Amino acid sequence: MRDVSEKQAADDKVAVVIVAAGRGARAGQANGPKQYQQIGGGAVIARTLDAFLTHPKIGAVVVAIHAEDDALFRRAAGANADRVVAVTGGTSRQESVRLGLLALRSHAPGRVLIHDAARPFVDAELIDRTIAAIEERQGALPALPVADTLKRETAEGMIGETVSRAGLHAAQTPQGFPFWPILAAHEKAHHLGKADFTDDAAIAEWAHIPVKIVPGSPDNVKLTWARDIAMADQRLSSAPRFPDIRTGNGYDVHAFEPGDHVTLCGVAIPHDRKLSGHSDADVGLHALTDALLATCGAGDIGTHFPPSDPQWKGAASRIFVEHAVKLVRARGGRIANADLTLICEAPRVGPHREAMTETLSAMLRISRDRISIKATTNEKLGFVGREEGIAAIATASVVFPGDVPE
Repeated sequence: MRDVSEKQAADDKVAVVIVAAGRGARAGQANGPKQYQQIGGGAVIARTLDAFLTHPKIGAVVVAIHAEDDALFRRAAGANADRVVAVTGGTSRQESVRLGLLALRSHAPGRVLIHDAARPFVDAELIDRTIAAIEERQGALPALPVADTLKRETAEGMIGETVSRAGLHAAQTPQGFPFWPILAAHEKAHHLGKADFTDDAAIAEWAHIPVKIVPGSPDNVKLTWARDIAMADQRLSSAPRFPDIRTGNGYDVHAFEPGDHVTLCGVAIPHDRKLSGHSDADVGLHALTDALLATCGAGDIGTHFPPSDPQWKGAASRIFVEHAVKLVRARGGRIANADLTLICEAPRVGPHREAMTETLSAMLRISRDRISIKATTNEKLGFVGREEGIAAIATASVVFPGDVPE
C-alpha cells in the first residue's frame, strides 16, 4: 500500500475512498465483478470515478480494489487510473474502507467521503449536500425516507406485524465524515475484532460520532443484481448524448526589447528587436499552452512554469506546449485542432507560416490540416499598432473519452 502524496491531498479539498474490492456475486460472474461490467458503453466504476474526479471540491481519490483486479481496474478506468491511488482491499467492505482510509493518513484532508463503486449515478448536487453537512465532529449520510409498507416475518414465513416506517430511511453513499475520527473508529473496530458493520455510518454511531441525514437521490441506486446492470445499461443507452468535446482559449502578449530576432510558434524570425520574457517569449506558444490546459481544467502556464523559477529562464517554449499536450493525453484527450492568431505590425508572418505549421504539427502530434496560423495587424492602434509588442490568441479543441448527457 502507498500513501497519497501531499500534492494530491490539498487541505481545502475533500478526499474520497471508493470501495471496489467486492466480487458482486449477486450480479452474476459471467461478465466479471459488477463494478467492471458495462453500462452505456463504459464500465460501472469508470462512471463512478468520473463523478468524483470532475467535481471541483474533490481532491485525492483512493480506490480499494481486489488483489487480482489491478489490470481489470486499469482497463476499466482508462486515463483516470493514473489520477487515483489504487490500494488492495480486504476480505470485507469494512476492511477495504479501513485500508483506503489508511492510504490517506500521511497527508489527510479534514474531510473524507466513502462511496460504493456500484453507485454510478451519484451526482454533483448529492456530493455537495453531503460535503456541506460534514463538521469537525459530525458525519453526513444521504438517505431516502422509506416509502414501502414494512412487514416483519415470523419463523414460519407468515406476517408477524406491520412495522411503522415513521423516521425510517434507506442509507446511500457517499457517506461523509471528519477524517481522523472515522479513521480512528475503523481502527478501533478492527483491533476489537468487530467486523459486522454494514456501512460507515453504523461504525460512526458505534463510535459516538453524530451523523446528520441529508436528502439522498432516487437516481443514486446501488447496482446489486444482474437486472440492475441491465436496467442501468438501458437507461444510459437510451439517453440522448453528445461527444465530450472541449474548447480552450489562450491569450498572451510580450513587449519588444533590443535584439535581432523574434521566436513565434517555435520559428526564429530575423527582426530588429526581440520579445521580452523570462523564457524565449514565444507569445504564440504561450497562448497555445493556456488553450490546451484550459480543455482539462489544469490551470494556466504560470501554474506549471512560474516566471519566478530560474530554471525556465531562456527556455524554449515548446517545452510548455509539450507539457500541456502530455497532460491532455494523460486524461485520454485527442487534440482535434489548434487555431492561432498573431497580432503584430511586424515582422511579417506569412513567409514563415509553413515552418510554423510544421513545428506545431510535431509538438501537438496532429496533422497539418488541423492547424491554422493567421496574422493580422492592429491597424496602427494601441501598443501593437505602435509596434511596442506582439499579442496572440489561441483556441484548441480536444475530444475526451466518454459522452456527456444531453
